[in-house]
Amino acid sequence: MMSGVPRFFIFMEIVYEDNHIIVVNKTASEIVQADKTGDEPLSESIKHYLKEKYAKPGNVFLGVVHRLDRPVSGLVVFAKTSKALTRLNEMFRNGEVKKTYWAIVRERPEEEEGELVHYLLRDEKQNKSFAYNKEVKNAKKAVLHYRLLGCSQNYSLLEVELKTGRHHQIRCQLAKIGCPIKGDLKYGFPRSNSDGSISLHARRVCFVHPVSKELIDLTAPVPHDNLWRHFEGLE
Repeated sequence: MMSGVPRFFIFMEIVYEDNHIIVVNKTASEIVQADKTGDEPLSESIKHYLKEKYAKPGNVFLGVVHRLDRPVSGLVVFAKTSKALTRLNEMFRNGEVKKTYWAIVRERPEEEEGELVHYLLRDEKQNKSFAYNKEVKNAKKAVLHYRLLGCSQNYSLLEVELKTGRHHQIRCQLAKIGCPIKGDLKYGFPRSNSDGSISLHARRVCFVHPVSKELIDLTAPVPHDNLWRHFEGLE
């Protein structure tokens, strides 16, 4: 291990860090916040990293601004100060943070680019959402824009921009149009990925810094997988 580098650094890919925010490229095996599994979440690993790197006494403040499902990889933004947390929460709520995802699907969509509008109904017991073409009771409107970026022999790569933030939105809406994400058994893909991931990656995040007001535009490298690397090379 390199001298002076906290041991937690080797487990995390930090894409950006300043006094107010830290952005990490999450692996598919990590959870953002603690859950019933008891596994250490990414948020706690970052607290350890900050405590050790900056020799902070006592408890370290870290605000969770948004989450990614455990089998999803990519960019997650955290707040290091309460001021940043308050402003980022408001920005995410108001749609001022642009999030772009990459999804590998087996079936190519009928249209190379388009907007999907569905009404999503969440089933808490199954931890699954169901998409409807028309409004139904207790369902929430879900909107995303997608475009086809490239194809391999068996798969297609879609770029997805979320217009709303719903439970399992991308997974559910793509499955609704017959394009379940590779490895996503819950939403109809026939086989799991060997590492337990699904082929959905939070590729890019763009927003105005909550304190400095500078433009932050970050891109996450794709997972270490031959298919992902093939598609990254097409960009």
